[in-house]
Amino acid sequence: MAQELYFDDLDVGRRFESEPFAVTAEAIKAFAESYDPQPFHLDENAAADGFFGGLVASGWHVAALTMRRFVLEGLPVAGGLIGAGAELQWLRATRPGDTLRVFSEILECRPSRSRPTRGTVTIRSETRNQHGAVVQVMTTRIVVPRREPA
Repeated sequence: MAQELYFDDLDVGRRFESEPFAVTAEAIKAFAESYDPQPFHLDENAAADGFFGGLVASGWHVAALTMRRFVLEGLPVAGGLIGAGAELQWLRATRPGDTLRVFSEILECRPSRSRPTRGTVTIRSETRNQHGAVVQVMTTRIVVPRREPA
């Protein structure tokens, strides 16, 4: 397991990326069945005549997949990734058979003025498909603990 990181270990400009991961029709439908039951996420035939012209993943599914990669392969923050807000943009559809990869960069590290034991880190993540096209942009703020003084 990777060494836990603290606010003091992080710098603006630090980049990290995930390994590629595949998106299957079965996974798209299973997520949609539980969380976003719309025809273009559930049924190839219904989706064929719709806006996307075929089955597509829910944007929320792509966000969840991105978060999973961020947790497993991103920053091993001490105490876990504590969210303080996020902004999502879905730029193009994710389809069955797409292979995604998450590319992230730290944009800002801001120590807390009122709580010296932590800071806030802003990270921009692009989820790209196998062609390098950006399917989602997620800008996230996380709370990161500071190291205790020795």
